[in-house]
Amino acid sequence: MPLGKRELARIERRLITTLTEACETAKGEIEGFTWLTHTADMNALAETLKVIWVFETLANKKLAQANAKARIVELTAIALNEAGINLNLSDRNFRFDSEEECQRTHGGNWKNRLAQTSADKGN
Repeated sequence: MPLGKRELARIERRLITTLTEACETAKGEIEGFTWLTHTADMNALAETLKVIWVFETLANKKLAQANAKARIVELTAIALNEAGINLNLSDRNFRFDSEEECQRTHGGNWKNRLAQTSADKGN
């Protein structure tokens, strides 16, 4: 049976809270990390959840992909678990991005960037 609007809203609030905790932890541990966000259709969370980890520069992003990906996966898994979301994480649930790339390609407009990149990837 599908979840009701109220329960979906509760799940979303819990997810935001736990991802915020992951974000604050990452800021202290991962060089150049600045913030994160997520996109998802709450009615199809397992198929559509994408957590976007944003870094200051392209160089910071590449360094994190090489050296901190395991920690980012771990922080995301902890956040999902604490939010009560049972999901086997895969690479399709993550995206690394940077302020520098958004500024260059979208004039710093994250709303447009997130909408375009979701559409480009079929999410």
